[in-house]
Amino acid sequence: MATIQYLQSAKRQFKMYKMLADKAIERLDEQEMSWQPNAESNSVNTIMKHMWGNMMSRWTDFLTTDGEKEWRKRDAEFETDSMDRNEIIKKWEEGWQCLFNALESITDDDLERIIYIRNEGHTVLEAINRQIAHYSYHSGQIVYIAKILKDEQWESLSIPRNKSKDYNTEKFSKDKAQRHFTDDWLNK
Repeated sequence: MATIQYLQSAKRQFKMYKMLADKAIERLDEQEMSWQPNAESNSVNTIMKHMWGNMMSRWTDFLTTDGEKEWRKRDAEFETDSMDRNEIIKKWEEGWQCLFNALESITDDDLERIIYIRNEGHTVLEAINRQIAHYSYHSGQIVYIAKILKDEQWESLSIPRNKSKDYNTEKFSKDKAQRHFTDDWLNK
């Protein structure tokens, strides 16, 4: 039972971070997706390519092969190239689908199973937690870049400024119940 609850929670968290990044990406045009604040920073395109490469490597045959695949070209994920918006979004979706397919394949017996990422052993549970942190970090970067670019045109993806009291009033107007914290975000 706990395995099912954990996996459902993990999937919902991944979906929430994907949804936040997707909504930010939707607001950007092709030129904005390539914008970098400086030479050492990544564009939205670069972050998306990196996440795609990471997801494909980590989640392809993740129970039987190392999460850092020999075929992955990590350094190339950070190179500027001529991929257009549609190509990058296609890769983005492919990476997320690989992740969600892998999560669907996990059984009760798998969470404590040891898998490897660069020869370092992780339980499947630890590997999932590692990737939740990694993908939320990069999703936040995408949102932040979009927010910078859209400036005053930005519409909040979470609780808008000066609306915390309204949000809390609405939350506390409901009876106490077990809910998942992503419910509000995924049902928007």
